[in-house]
Amino acid sequence: VLKQPSTAAADFPWSRGAMAAAGPGQDRGPGGMVKTLALVLEDEARRGGYCSGDTVSGQVLLELAGPLSLRGLRLEAAGRARVAWSESSGAVPGAGTWGLAVRAPGPGPRREAEVRYLDIRQSLLRDLPEGEESLTLLDGRHEFPFSFQLPQEPLVTSFTGKYGSIQYYVKAVLERPAAPDQSVQTELQVISHIDVSSPALLTPVLRSQEKMVGCWLFTSGPVSLSAKIERKGYCNGEAIPIYAEIENCSSRLIVPKAAIFQTQTYLASGKTKTFRQMVANVRGNHIASGSTDTWNGKTLKIPPVSPSILDCCIIRKILNLAVYIHIPGAKKLMIEIPLVIGTIPCIGFSSRNSSITSQFSMDMSWLALTMPEHPEAPPNYADVVSEEEFSRHVPAYPPPIDCEEQLCCPVFAYIQEFRFQPPPLYSEIDPHPTDVEEIQPVSFML
Repeated sequence: VLKQPSTAAADFPWSRGAMAAAGPGQDRGPGGMVKTLALVLEDEARRGGYCSGDTVSGQVLLELAGPLSLRGLRLEAAGRARVAWSESSGAVPGAGTWGLAVRAPGPGPRREAEVRYLDIRQSLLRDLPEGEESLTLLDGRHEFPFSFQLPQEPLVTSFTGKYGSIQYYVKAVLERPAAPDQSVQTELQVISHIDVSSPALLTPVLRSQEKMVGCWLFTSGPVSLSAKIERKGYCNGEAIPIYAEIENCSSRLIVPKAAIFQTQTYLASGKTKTFRQMVANVRGNHIASGSTDTWNGKTLKIPPVSPSILDCCIIRKILNLAVYIHIPGAKKLMIEIPLVIGTIPCIGFSSRNSSITSQFSMDMSWLALTMPEHPEAPPNYADVVSEEEFSRHVPAYPPPIDCEEQLCCPVFAYIQEFRFQPPPLYSEIDPHPTDVEEIQPVSFML
């Protein structure tokens, strides 16, 4: 529901939320001038970003120096993912001397793609009377509130990369009959939440690889690497404990390392463009020939990065944990483990507990121990209690009950007295001194 513009003389509520404002109006229309045109989002600063289904509300603030005629004041909300890059110039066959291929000057074909996620338009002015094309506002300050709901379908997280971006914005356009339109816009931060506590992201990942150093008959031996992380999903600021085993059977000095790589993939016109960069790394100790090394939870902290983008058809952003070995004179031995950077942290166990769990899970040697086929029974109470002590607690058996004469129920419904009583309660004072003989009555359990 759109409210009528308010002409209150109070100052603009600049502190209510994110705001975009156009400068003092350079466009002077008949009888007036726009001094200020501003757009305020009320609760963006509080929430830190919007997600699908949220309500976006705010105000368009207009300050006039004299009466002004308007044809309309509209609000636009749009969101899109856009990819664009130019291919490098390629070789043109037969263009050179003797028909040889040469590289053509200038850039190659341009690749572009676009996907729209949001497209909303609202009119913030009341309907004009029939036959009139404009509405006159008096000088002073005017407020035009607005409110709209984002689609329920999942929206992709805002992102700006090397060859593309995912952007959302809210724009106010002032339409005037005798002057160009004047507009102001502000960016809308949208986030698609990823819960790293989901079962798919809590699964440990283990990779192993081996490389023979040298070639043909001059091999010096293999280098093997095995690496594990306790889960795939993490959030910004978390430290990834890495568990690895490195064995150097070559004749060279090797160095194990680990790094987090961010990979951005763009798709347009059936072609892909990839941009990859390292965002964090850690280095291990040198490993001499014939030696081994173990990482028992070597940590690598995740730097501030935006969440993973997995649900956009033209832009994809993922992170990989690479554990690799630098081998002099040979290619690196590398293991890559995919990571998912989420927004909702894992709840249920701390990083310390998870590290301890991983340390135990890495050592699987206890599985080799065999259990006896028939478990040994616990010792009998009579074996650990002397006959003299036992006689004081359990007197002689009473005569058997004549079930047929005294009872009217089947015989199997009755249970005889247990042969051994439970051990006596612990006490520092002997409850059964030697000079006093106590007889414990015998009860029957029915």
